[in-house]
Amino acid sequence: MSSISILFAVLLQAATPVAVPGIDDVLAEWTSSTPGCAVGVEVDGKTVLEKGFGMADLERSVPNRGETIFEAGSVSKQFTAAAVLLLARDGKLSLDDPIRKYLPEIPDYGTPVTIRQMLTHTSGLRDWGSVAGIGGWPRTTREYTHAHVLDILSRQQALNFPPGTRWSYSNSGYNLSAILVSRVSGMAFAAFTRQRIFEPLGMSSTSWRDDHTRLVPRRALAYSRQDDGYHLDLPFENVHGNGGLLTTVGDLLTWTRNFRTPVVGDAALVAEQTTPGRFVDGQAHDYGLGVWVRDYRGVREVRHSGSTAGYRAYLATFPDLRAGVAVLCNAANANAESITYKVVDRVLADRLKPRLEPRGTHVLTDPERRGLVGLYRDANTGVPVRIVQDGDRVRVERGVVLFADSGTRLHGANGQQWSFGAGGATVTDAFGRMTSFERVSPWAPTAAELAALAGDYGSVEAETSLTAAVDGARLVLRQRPDRVIELTPVYDSTFSSALGTVRFFRDATGRVAALALSQDRVWQIRFERKAGPAATMPPE
Repeated sequence: MSSISILFAVLLQAATPVAVPGIDDVLAEWTSSTPGCAVGVEVDGKTVLEKGFGMADLERSVPNRGETIFEAGSVSKQFTAAAVLLLARDGKLSLDDPIRKYLPEIPDYGTPVTIRQMLTHTSGLRDWGSVAGIGGWPRTTREYTHAHVLDILSRQQALNFPPGTRWSYSNSGYNLSAILVSRVSGMAFAAFTRQRIFEPLGMSSTSWRDDHTRLVPRRALAYSRQDDGYHLDLPFENVHGNGGLLTTVGDLLTWTRNFRTPVVGDAALVAEQTTPGRFVDGQAHDYGLGVWVRDYRGVREVRHSGSTAGYRAYLATFPDLRAGVAVLCNAANANAESITYKVVDRVLADRLKPRLEPRGTHVLTDPERRGLVGLYRDANTGVPVRIVQDGDRVRVERGVVLFADSGTRLHGANGQQWSFGAGGATVTDAFGRMTSFERVSPWAPTAAELAALAGDYGSVEAETSLTAAVDGARLVLRQRPDRVIELTPVYDSTFSSALGTVRFFRDATGRVAALALSQDRVWQIRFERKAGPAATMPPE
């Protein structure tokens, strides 16, 4: 037995949580002058650590402690999924029911969207928060409620993709699920989860941020770091179910024990929640119901990350080892995932297989590299991707290194498989979904070409207007009251911007008739051009 194993055997005999070797080094950057994190560690079914680092309140010099309450971001999703599963076990719904049976406000898209697809991010529903951001009011800038969620989603005229065919992370499905639980159970979502999940498990410090003005004793304030120091960064909204869980690391460890010895639900419910989902063609993916289910260094892991305003969170549990780590932070610059696995690698060192470093089986020649480097566009969304040289390898610009298995077949550490051919590439993601990327030429528009794009464009889906205006030698988008978004030309009639990828489209006569905007969670939201003269920016 190694020295680490001997030490942990001793630690596990303790009646109360004690120090974990190396934990102070992992959290050393969080001090009495910064926000920080709380960390909870369970080994062999026993809690060996619940400890805070840094400050919960910088203005009042209140430190983070093991019992400090943080917001868990999307770690919350597994509780929403569990609530839906409980209703299914009660016989009040089926996960394969169409959502319009309970949520008739959602448009009929021809093919039904199911509850299961909402919970596995395969519904195709646009992320309502991304749409709100396009409309000029990103999350945390308005007091959003579930009524706003329904209103925004009721206006969407299209899905990102046909239900069940692809995977795209969307908070919408989880906010809708919280609304669905309330409608089906006849109870407020917060009351239902308190009665059916939190109280039976003894999670006495856990609740939902369903009223952001409610006072929560022991809650850590959240911060983001700016040039002049830390600023408050709190979620001033009442939407929840997608996030919004107020909890402690101890309560999260209590919840993970339910995956091994169910108190809420039973073994069948836990198995359903932690079984990877499938697309409509039968291909499996790694997302269960509110949780990722993967192996980590040879051990089965159930996990999820979380991020809301200045809060960061991560929960990783290893059911077969009766072990896990919970990390909750109140600093936007905290990397909760990195902290989690630094702790995991220490406390489970003797039970994990060696880390496998990605590598290729082929060394690219200079002509092969030159043949791969260039500009491509996603055939589904129009989003540009640039392949650039990286030493003797290539990589996705601002993305993963691609390791070569031949001169035309490469792979990334994220599970993507790239197959290059004449005119472009086919990319197969970690879930087996294929996307075509067409090779395109960079575009340097003339003044006349920019002028042809100028005009006013409106979207009923985002409930906003954008004015494309020529400003010197560039094109910008203006949005009331004072937002100016610079457009950088990428390929023909397409620009990159802080708002996403902007593509202009022409009608049969050649007139510019519309623009479409694509982001990671919103694909091709359309703005129709309004009649009127071309727009120009006034001189400064």
